[in-house]
Amino acid sequence: MTYPPLRLHVAGQWLERASGGEREVINPADETVLAPLPLAGAEELRLAAESAGRGFAAWRRRPPFERAQVLHRAANLMRERAEAMAAVLTLEQGKPLAEALREVRLSADIIDFQAEEVRRLYGRTVPPRVEGILSHTVQRQPVGPVAAFTAWNFPVNLPARKLGSALAAGCSVVLKPAEEAPGSAMLLVQCLLDAGLPSDALNLVCGEPARVSTALIEHPAIRKVSITGSVAVGRLLAEQCARHGKRFTGELGGHAPVIVCADAAMGAVLKLSVPAKYRNAGQVCASPIRFFVHRSLYDDFVRGFVAAAAALRLGPGSDAATQMGPLTHAGRLDDMARFVDDARDRGAHVLTGGRRVARPGYFFEPTVIVDAPAASRVMQVEPFGPIAVIAPFDDLGDAIARANALPYALGAYAFTRDLALAHRLGEEIEAGMVGINHYGVSQPELPFGGWKDSGTGQEMGAEGLLPYTELKTVTVGSPD
Repeated sequence: MTYPPLRLHVAGQWLERASGGEREVINPADETVLAPLPLAGAEELRLAAESAGRGFAAWRRRPPFERAQVLHRAANLMRERAEAMAAVLTLEQGKPLAEALREVRLSADIIDFQAEEVRRLYGRTVPPRVEGILSHTVQRQPVGPVAAFTAWNFPVNLPARKLGSALAAGCSVVLKPAEEAPGSAMLLVQCLLDAGLPSDALNLVCGEPARVSTALIEHPAIRKVSITGSVAVGRLLAEQCARHGKRFTGELGGHAPVIVCADAAMGAVLKLSVPAKYRNAGQVCASPIRFFVHRSLYDDFVRGFVAAAAALRLGPGSDAATQMGPLTHAGRLDDMARFVDDARDRGAHVLTGGRRVARPGYFFEPTVIVDAPAASRVMQVEPFGPIAVIAPFDDLGDAIARANALPYALGAYAFTRDLALAHRLGEEIEAGMVGINHYGVSQPELPFGGWKDSGTGQEMGAEGLLPYTELKTVTVGSPD
C-alpha cells in the first residue's frame, strides 16, 4: 500500500505548500511518518472562503438534475477507486482494510442517496386568502457556502455526509478534514472534481483547528457550519456561529447504552455485540459502551463477552487477519489508561485488557470492565475506544432510567424477543437513534443525529438535506 503526497485544494489549485507550515501524518500501526501535510495559514483560508463564495454563485444556478448527475458520477468514481482509497484510509487511520473498504463504498451510497433526494426537495403552494393575489409559494433554496469540519475516525464517511447534502442542495463547501487522516478526504475531493464539480465549489484546507474554524466562521462568505466532533468543540463552534448569525449543525458524540432483556437470545446478542463494540477500535460515536444485562443472563453474558474480546486478533489494518487495529493517535492511549485507572480506583474490576500492547503502534487491548460505579469516569464520559462496561439489572424500568441518565443521547440499543417490550424500549429510550436487536442504525437512507448534548440537527436521509437550505416565501399579486 502506498500513501499519496498530501495537498490542499484552494481556489481551484492543488497546493503542496502553504503559509501555515506543515505537520507529519503518522501511521498509527507502526508510528512511521507517512507524509508531510501542508497547513493553511490566514492567506489560504481567506482565499478558500472567497473561492467558496464564487463557487456558490455558479453551483447554485445548476439545476438539481445536473447537480445530481455530477454527484452520481463522483459516487461511481469512488467505487472504481475504492480499493486505493481504502488502502490510504487504513494507513492513516488504522482500521482494518475490510472496514475501510466498507466505509468507502457506503460513503458512495450516501452521496448517491443525497443526489437522488435533491430531486425531491419540494416546496408547496398555499391558496391565497384575498382576491388579487395570484399565488403563495414556499421554496427551499441553498443556504450558501458551508464550512465543514470532520473527525478522524471515519475520514471518508464523515466528509461524504456533509459534501453529499451540501453540494446536492446547491451549496459550496470549504472542507477541513482531521489533520491525523487527511489523505482519504483528499482522494474524495478528487473524485468530486473529476466528476465535473466546479473547482471553486469545493475547497479543502487543513491547519491548526482553532485558527481554521475561527477564520472560516468569521468570514462573511461562510453562511453555515457543520461539524462532527467532541461536545466541547461543538459547543465552542456553536457559540461562534451564534455570535455571527450563522447556521449550525453538530454531531457531537454519545455514550451508547445497550439493554439486554431476560428473553434475549444471548448467543445472537454476543455474536453482534463484540464486533460492534470493537469495530474501529471503539472509535465510533455510536459505539455500544454501557451494557445493562438482566441478572438472569449476566454471568453467562460476561463470560462470553470477555472470552470473545480477549480472542480478538490485534494488528495493522493492512493484515487481512486483523480484527482490531490501533487507536488513531498517541493521545488516545493515555485517555484509555485514565479511564481504566479511574474505574479501578473506584472499585471496578477489569476482566480483560486494560493495557497498551507492548509493540510499535498505538494498540490498546480490548477491555471489559464490571462493577463500575455510576460515578466512575467511564460511566459518565465517552471513552471513544475499546472499552466496554457491563452491569446487571433486575427491573427494566431501572435499566431504562440508567440508560437515559447521561446528557448524551446519540445511539442506543436493546435486545428482546418480546414485541411489546421492543416497542416500549423504542419509545422510552432517549436517543436520536435506537436499534432493537441489531446495531445498524447508520444507513444512507436514515437520519443520523442525537438528542441532548449529542448534537443539533441530522445528517443523511431525506432530513439531512434540509439544514443546507433556507425557506423562502414568494407571493405574487395581480399586476392590474
